[in-house]
Amino acid sequence: MKIPEDAKLLRIFIGESDRWEGKPLFEAIIQKARKDGLAGATVLKGFEGFGAHSRMHTAKILRLSEDLPIVIEIVDSEEKIEAFLPALDEMVKEGLVTLEKVRVIKYRCDSEQ
Repeated sequence: MKIPEDAKLLRIFIGESDRWEGKPLFEAIIQKARKDGLAGATVLKGFEGFGAHSRMHTAKILRLSEDLPIVIEIVDSEEKIEAFLPALDEMVKEGLVTLEKVRVIKYRCDSEQ
């Protein structure tokens, strides 16, 4: 798979407890991205954060949260990212979605595996 040097980074900020059709939203987004043939995606779990309601979500021992911040990053061509956005719009009911231009330096996989 080849990603053009000038690509797009889609970043999705949601909560760990967000759901889509009975499963964790982050998992549903990743599965949809894979099904749609996007180059790859990474899910990052935050230690602490807050969103539109300014409610703190933290992993501190004394204030265990069941809704830690989740960030999903997907890099691919502008065309593939743009085609993915309508599905994402339907899935993400509350959160933040950003899109930025990135320069891909290297994207390789060992095809012999």
